[in-house]
Amino acid sequence: MFRTLVSRSGTRSGSLRRLLTAAAPFVLASTPAVLGAQAAAAAPTPVPSAEDPRIHEMVSSASVARIESDIRTLVGFGTRHTLSDTMSTTRGIGAARRWIHAEFEKISKACNGCLEVRYVAEIWKGDPNGRIKQDVNVVNVVAILRGRTEPNRYIVHTGDIDSRVSDVMNATAESPGANDNASGIAAILEAARLLSKHRPNASVAFVALSAEEQGLFGGEIVAKVAKAEGWRIDAVINNDMVGNTRGIDGVHENTKARVFAPGLPANTPAAELRRILTNGGELDTPSRQLARYIDTVADRYFPNLDVEIIYRLDRYGRGGHHTPFFNLGAAAVRLMEAHEDYTRQHQDLRTDKGIKYGDVLEGVDFDYAAKMTALDAATLLSLAWAPAAPDSATITGAVQPSARLRWKPSPSPDVIGYRVYWRKPSEVNWTRSRFVGNVTDFTVQNVIIDNYFFGVAAVGRNGQESMVAFPR
Repeated sequence: MFRTLVSRSGTRSGSLRRLLTAAAPFVLASTPAVLGAQAAAAAPTPVPSAEDPRIHEMVSSASVARIESDIRTLVGFGTRHTLSDTMSTTRGIGAARRWIHAEFEKISKACNGCLEVRYVAEIWKGDPNGRIKQDVNVVNVVAILRGRTEPNRYIVHTGDIDSRVSDVMNATAESPGANDNASGIAAILEAARLLSKHRPNASVAFVALSAEEQGLFGGEIVAKVAKAEGWRIDAVINNDMVGNTRGIDGVHENTKARVFAPGLPANTPAAELRRILTNGGELDTPSRQLARYIDTVADRYFPNLDVEIIYRLDRYGRGGHHTPFFNLGAAAVRLMEAHEDYTRQHQDLRTDKGIKYGDVLEGVDFDYAAKMTALDAATLLSLAWAPAAPDSATITGAVQPSARLRWKPSPSPDVIGYRVYWRKPSEVNWTRSRFVGNVTDFTVQNVIIDNYFFGVAAVGRNGQESMVAFPR
């Protein structure tokens, strides 16, 4: 979790405690003018708590009944296959996406027009060798809760509209898709309801995507539009299956979640790979900082939900709709249930040797889905109330007793200062931190650069922190 002043989890040796207590707080320069400026910067700054009672209240407001109702409605469309009927008012993906659009409009009406709701679509060309054989209009639904002070900075929350059975090309069979991924769409609708009662600083985009099962095409379309419109995307959280608590291995558990966090993009330049090989950073990509942020929010607001960070793009050999945004350089992760039941994924509805197959309503734990939705909402609002991360962080300290970090200020208003983090390479999360005031240059005294990883986050006047920026 994020803590004020110097902090860490677990036990601390007396020698390390003395070293940290005795550490000089700022780099000392050689000229009186700089000395005076640093003395002024060193004055104590009250640090507001990052724990916000409004977020606690929002978490407790996530409605199990609304989520169950939304999932049941989506299942009621029979199939939501990307190539299914688009004209019917009761069946197929056309009816499903129009209902989602209408739900966003209903939410917006309740908050005096706070959501900007629209379709984002593109004719996707057919490919005889692909999962779309003929041209199809891939339609996504986007609802934007516009930021108060930074409207062009975006936090993006996505889920998939479409469903499938065993044959990915079967567009007519019953394909309820209760967990995969009506649960994800229900989560973004409920998160939109919860956040619509607040005014974030950054914009939050709630995005229902199509054609995930056909090749992540809906995400590609929205990511391309976001780039063309100049969205400055801080984070993308993709919800794909957030309602199942019974695993194929027999485990039944409702207190864990997984976040799949990718590492280096495939197009990482050779020079950057060489730098990372020498200095580290493959475990500290923006997507992995986002995963740590989600884990921190869970620790802060959910006493019975543990987030497991998995250093991988997605499940082994599989994919999700965060990938197109990751490929464009955004911090993007997949948030999902901890345990999967493969008899309920991508299956024809049937009973075989006593086993019931199919993604049906009975496989959804609605209370768990509500808890996962509340985690979404708490993370989205924390990020949207927080400043943007500081830019261009660098670090020096080779063959020195201390590590010196420098960074450019966060572009966000209302920044009261920065928090420097460090952790051992064997630790997943940031375990030590210090609020250093409104400076852009800080030395962590008597902490050897070779033995730790470091980062820096911006702190807003409301106590919310940005994701951690990893120095180059």
